[in-house]
Amino acid sequence: MLDLATMIAAPAAAGYLAEFGADVIKVEKPGEGDPQRKWGTSKGGVALYWKSLSRNKRSLTLDLRVPEGAAILKRLVEKADVVISNFRPGTLERWELGYDTLARINPGLVML
Repeated sequence: MLDLATMIAAPAAAGYLAEFGADVIKVEKPGEGDPQRKWGTSKGGVALYWKSLSRNKRSLTLDLRVPEGAAILKRLVEKADVVISNFRPGTLERWELGYDTLARINPGLVML
């Protein structure tokens, strides 16, 4: 499962699936990571809230706006069962990473 989401609900959903054994890869923005890394009380410079939501997930930094980052994501999609995202409507399509594009790579893909 690829977790492209930020904020609360979608990353929490991916976290619950990780708790039940899903192999979840959290994809974060280069340079700053997920904004949740900075929310609330921290330990070692990383927010405890983020540590809680991202436990049992692997993480990867990719810039999805550039061709190299998009190409890496597309290779990951080949093996993924699920992609969870909460970008604004049309954002992934502008980057040529929308459902229609990704489903051509992996016809069995479920996108949330």
